[in-house]
Amino acid sequence: MSFIEYRELIQDGDTAIVFLGHDSMFPVTVKHGSQTQTKYGVIRHSTDLIGKKFGSKVTCSKGGWVYILYPTPELWTMNLPHRTQILYSTDISIITMMLELKPGSVVCESGTGSGSLSHAIIRTVAPTGHLYTVEFHQQRAEKALEEFQQHKVDHLVTVKNQDVCKSGFGVSHVADAVFLDIPSPWEAIGHAKAALKTGGGRICSFSPCIEQVQRTCRSLEEHGFTDINTLEILLRVHDVRTISMQIPDLGKPFGDRASPASDGNEGSKQMFASQHPCETFKTGVPPRETVGHTGYLTFATKNLF
Repeated sequence: MSFIEYRELIQDGDTAIVFLGHDSMFPVTVKHGSQTQTKYGVIRHSTDLIGKKFGSKVTCSKGGWVYILYPTPELWTMNLPHRTQILYSTDISIITMMLELKPGSVVCESGTGSGSLSHAIIRTVAPTGHLYTVEFHQQRAEKALEEFQQHKVDHLVTVKNQDVCKSGFGVSHVADAVFLDIPSPWEAIGHAKAALKTGGGRICSFSPCIEQVQRTCRSLEEHGFTDINTLEILLRVHDVRTISMQIPDLGKPFGDRASPASDGNEGSKQMFASQHPCETFKTGVPPRETVGHTGYLTFATKNLF
């Protein structure tokens, strides 16, 4: 099982997503002889999972059923074990687009964190690109490398445990893009510039506070970056509902209007209202509460020198 190469059948050692509903799913490592407990009962890996197709509907011991899904970076973002705060698909999508990532791109990232963005970048740059990711915390770096190996993408990523603000990314003039998600990104701008190709490249910095953005923008200007801009992406999901509404009475055409005497007949008005038809249709309803601020994304371009 690889996050970048789809395989149809579930095998021993694979990572799979147990889907109970849109708001209820979790990852599981398939092991011969193991069992997974759900609210619908037990899933036996040997008989219910191994050899079955991804996407299969599996009946649990209590009679309920679940779907077993192939892991993707999007599903992994929703289900990964949180070692840090993570980036979600809303921000990841704009980062991938604004950094102009494509198959074959070389990307430098700091910090690795829980690996949410890392998996998305790897899938985008595969099969010939590469990700150099730097994590300050040793245990998080080791755990991230372990997950990359388990997900069969370790040949596309190099994990380093060091302080990017002091030691940089460990590479020079190879990256098409750089991403920074660290407390003081302005201290790493010089190292990011050194990692980018001499022909230019793109950089993105994620910061939750506007004061961080201000210092980062000043540092970008001092190092000769151009096209500096900051975005904030807020997701607003509408709930689609079926509603029934009475067709409004817009009155009769001017030439067909009844006499004033008939207009005063309240009984006929009530009868007409009772016979008035209703129409059923779909509509989108905005949420009463919307997710607030997550962070600012600052983008810039390295000039051609």
